[in-house]
Amino acid sequence: MDSLTHIVLGACIGEAFAGKQVGKKAMFWGALMQSLPDIDFIASFWLNPVNDLLAHRGFTHSFLFILLVTPLMALIAERVHRPHDISLKKWLAFFAVEMVVHIVLDAMNAYGTGWFEPFSHHRFGFHILFVADPLFSIWPGVAFVALLLMRNKNRQARLNWVRMSIVMCVFYLGFGVVSKLATDREVKQMAAKQHIHYTRYLSTPTPLNNILWYVILEDSAGYHLGYRSLFDRDTSMLFTYFPRNKDLLKPVEGEEDTHRLIRFSQGYYTVEKWGDSTLVFNDLRFGQMIGWNNPQAGFVFHYFMQSPDDNTLVIQRGRFSNWNKEAMLSLLRRMAGNKAK
Repeated sequence: MDSLTHIVLGACIGEAFAGKQVGKKAMFWGALMQSLPDIDFIASFWLNPVNDLLAHRGFTHSFLFILLVTPLMALIAERVHRPHDISLKKWLAFFAVEMVVHIVLDAMNAYGTGWFEPFSHHRFGFHILFVADPLFSIWPGVAFVALLLMRNKNRQARLNWVRMSIVMCVFYLGFGVVSKLATDREVKQMAAKQHIHYTRYLSTPTPLNNILWYVILEDSAGYHLGYRSLFDRDTSMLFTYFPRNKDLLKPVEGEEDTHRLIRFSQGYYTVEKWGDSTLVFNDLRFGQMIGWNNPQAGFVFHYFMQSPDDNTLVIQRGRFSNWNKEAMLSLLRRMAGNKAK
């Protein structure tokens, strides 16, 4: 999830754990600990773009990292706040919960999270939440502001705000699971009716919501892509086919960066040429640029294979490319089940 969501949610959890004993300082510790796994951004200062992709949400988002860091941070907090009536065991539980919540939430996105690094490079990604979803973040955000403004003595009211924020986050996450399962069932039924045979299937939410879903059906040579809203009522669906074009990788197939990109994409990729010579690697998991409006739209993640220095912010640069008021309105219309003409 985005950093702001981790900060406000972490602060709310911190209030629940230690607000009674250390006041609003508990919110600080909660925000800090739930933000700590994102320390991996430091790696971008010395790694090339491809290695940085694999480092992000890698070891610092693993259970081993939590196991190593939690005792150290708990000892620091225990010493800083002496004298107090919080046991070291409670500090350990507090900080461990914060970091586990972080890596579990990040696993709800398309990027994937390396829970078992460095022993396994498998990335866990459940594709339930977009990386920034205001309907998820609003609840802990409002609670965070309320907690900052309220006096520490008003303990019951503070806990009520915390409970509200956590319950709403869990409810929204549950809604995302239900929405995804319902969409997957409908898409697979429509693919069968259209005689589309596939070997792998993936669905992931479009920006800022979990109502409109972007779906990928992979076959031996490429991918059928489409969009389905929870509010769509028609029994047919438009799929657009994109060939993988793996042969285009031959000039760079021996390079380590090529193998790392394929690993990072979990095999959901296409290759294309821009112009006469620009070789581009697309990771399909991150979707298209306003693809619900234009089925032939380019992909959010596009990596220039022969110009690695041109790949700064390789994911972010396409995430909201070409966005304006009309693009936002088109997303809202498509979420409501109104298809582009």
